[in-house]
Amino acid sequence: MGLALAGILFLVYETVAPRTAQNTLEGAASWTSPGWSIGHVAAIIGLILIPLGWAGLRNTLADKRTERLADLAATLGQIGSALAISYYGAEVYGLRAIGARAVADGDASLTAIGEDFRMNPIAAAVFAIGLALIAAAAVLAAVALWRSGTVRRWSGVPMATAMVLYLPHFSLPHAARIGWGALVTVGAVWIATELWRSASRMPD
Repeated sequence: MGLALAGILFLVYETVAPRTAQNTLEGAASWTSPGWSIGHVAAIIGLILIPLGWAGLRNTLADKRTERLADLAATLGQIGSALAISYYGAEVYGLRAIGARAVADGDASLTAIGEDFRMNPIAAAVFAIGLALIAAAAVLAAVALWRSGTVRRWSGVPMATAMVLYLPHFSLPHAARIGWGALVTVGAVWIATELWRSASRMPD
């Protein structure tokens, strides 16, 4: 049920992480808040669990063709998550230190340092590539589920849709981002439920 837990963790991420104007002292203070740390660590754990879920798909798939798709999804997902987690780590630890200094000094201009490394071309490219691989992995997993014949065909579509929207969703307002987190939860729980049902039907 690691995949279901991953979905729940992404909803936690979007719900508890504060979203305020990042170039203000209020934004700097948000980087030091428990919600910021808890939310981003939840996302990191979720990113670890999702490709492990794709690796578990092959145990319930009916033929070698869909097993290969599941294996490829797991591989791409692991690489993508590793790249994305490097960026999330900077958000958790780096922005927290910058925010603490900005608040202590009463200097909102220090938040520009955070934006500098967030928007650094190398950092942004690594993050974008990671999210693209995560999206590709989810699409491959959805195709494998569709072709498997052992679960409902549409069961992988919500999760694949959510992962394709991963990068664009950062431009949305907080309420819509929570909605995206809910979509991840629904998609992940649906897949986990289908896999559990499929496994329970298998002969001992």
